[in-house]
Amino acid sequence: MVELMISAPASGSGKTVLTCALLAALKERGLNPCAFKCGPDYIDPMFHRSALGVDSHNLDLFLSDEDRVRALYRRYGGGHGAAVAEGAMGFYDGLGGSTHRASAWHGAHTLDLPVLLAVRPKGASLTLAAQVKGLTAFRTPSHIAGLFLSDCSPMLAKSLKPMLEEETGLPVVGYLPHLEDAALASRHLGLQTAGEIKDLTARIERVARTLNDTLDWEKFFTLFDRRTGWEAPTAPPLRAEERVPLAVARDEAFCFTYAETLDALWEAGAEPVYFSPLHDEKIPERACALYLPGGYPELYAAQLAENRSMRQSIKESVCQNLPTVAECGGFLYLGQALEGMDGRAHPMAGVLPGEGIKKDRLVRFGYSHLRAAGDSLLFRAGEEVPVHEFHYWDSTQNGEGLTAVKPLTGRSWRCGFVTDRLYAAFPHLYFPGRPGMAERFVQAAKLYRKERFHHE
Repeated sequence: MVELMISAPASGSGKTVLTCALLAALKERGLNPCAFKCGPDYIDPMFHRSALGVDSHNLDLFLSDEDRVRALYRRYGGGHGAAVAEGAMGFYDGLGGSTHRASAWHGAHTLDLPVLLAVRPKGASLTLAAQVKGLTAFRTPSHIAGLFLSDCSPMLAKSLKPMLEEETGLPVVGYLPHLEDAALASRHLGLQTAGEIKDLTARIERVARTLNDTLDWEKFFTLFDRRTGWEAPTAPPLRAEERVPLAVARDEAFCFTYAETLDALWEAGAEPVYFSPLHDEKIPERACALYLPGGYPELYAAQLAENRSMRQSIKESVCQNLPTVAECGGFLYLGQALEGMDGRAHPMAGVLPGEGIKKDRLVRFGYSHLRAAGDSLLFRAGEEVPVHEFHYWDSTQNGEGLTAVKPLTGRSWRCGFVTDRLYAAFPHLYFPGRPGMAERFVQAAKLYRKERFHHE
């Protein structure tokens, strides 16, 4: 089985383009690859899914412990002939930017994965060797097994390869030249989502064809074809009538959902039923719970406001105690109004008191812990749950139901609206990382079904 992590000295080194191209090339070779993203990232896995046609999964060593990450890796890698994990940020950049915890290196070390390091030789040559030597010496073992030259011309690659191999002792397994029409556009939360790039498949296919010619496949397989594969574990199935319908928002505005969270809810007994707050008239019939994930509601604020029937449907349902989880963008949607990209305030569902407003910088960015003073829908008194935030919008009323605490500095603030039927806050949750949350949500949905529908 081919296994590797793709990382780099810093962001902007072409990791996502290389990962997608490699996945497409491995698929073309019949290896049935799967993908992973190390870190709390929703967008890059969308690109992996576009290249593969199957889900990509997150592995996060802050949101989950090491044993859980190993279990997730084996679960989702099972039955595949190749597993490619993409690291986040720079190779050693972890929690708070000052530790290696939850970094790409930490992921490679936990999973015992060899690393293909992507370097971009812009304005440097021999200095690249010094940088690589520093990276290999910084932690032992470094797990770096090979080098890849990103955004590098054929002539420069031919010149750099022997020098880098001699100076670093690491093989250079290939390069990708600059491909203008394969570039991926960015905006305030990172890359545009895969669904917004109309010719994404053609772009990835072009890069994959180029990679087929520029990658030393014999050397690649020597380095990364490591061990026999394994079979994916299977969970005992539930009968359809035992499952409880869970309405899950999924469209252009609400697209930040961890596949592993949905799997955890499925295993707890939920039946995800997808709907669109943008395009549908109301939430699904007989829904016994509601999940409003994050995304880009600020880009679609006017369209969300125009869908009055959906806003009314959600307001009535939540106010009638439908168990609801609303994270980040979903939290903003439950507010009174949301400032759009046009600078205007557009009416939202009106369940919560605050209004969403644009800020000029990231707000409360990064990892934190949520501390619960009392019992609620997802939490029990005294629990501490790892979460993350990443948003340029804020609310005029963030709530007081929980306490968020930064793990290194101890800085804290109050946030969230929580009851026995509601979690609504900016922090994103990762259900597999905290056993019990999915079961509590589904149990509340079953109770709602019994209260609401038992006479029918």
